[in-house]
Amino acid sequence: MADIFDVIADGTRRDILRLLLDRSSAGERGTSVSHIVTELGASQPTVSKHLKVLRDAHLVSVREEGQHRYYSLSAAPLDEVDDWLVPFLDDGMDADDSSGAGLTDSAAHAAEVVGRAAASAKHALENAFKRLPGR
Repeated sequence: MADIFDVIADGTRRDILRLLLDRSSAGERGTSVSHIVTELGASQPTVSKHLKVLRDAHLVSVREEGQHRYYSLSAAPLDEVDDWLVPFLDDGMDADDSSGAGLTDSAAHAAEVVGRAAASAKHALENAFKRLPGR
């Protein structure tokens, strides 16, 4: 299996993952290759090549219905990336970051830590709910 960072380093594959995430969030149970081709404006062979790489990395799953294939995001490998990144985000924050304009350095740092923790918790909860039976 390819290194997950090599897989997600490609912009087209990230675009496919984002599209699948957006469609899943909208309640879709899968996205056809033709829909991905149309949305991204890429050729069918290019999209198929990238979907194979994403399948091999277990980032997408495929459901076949007749001659059609419907792809869905499989977030578990991305959760592993998220788990790996979070310590760097928490420890490597710059207290002089302008996102905390008007706050003291310590308050801006605390706000950034809380914001990142909340985003990470939201992501983990959304994925947990998606894994519940009946979803």
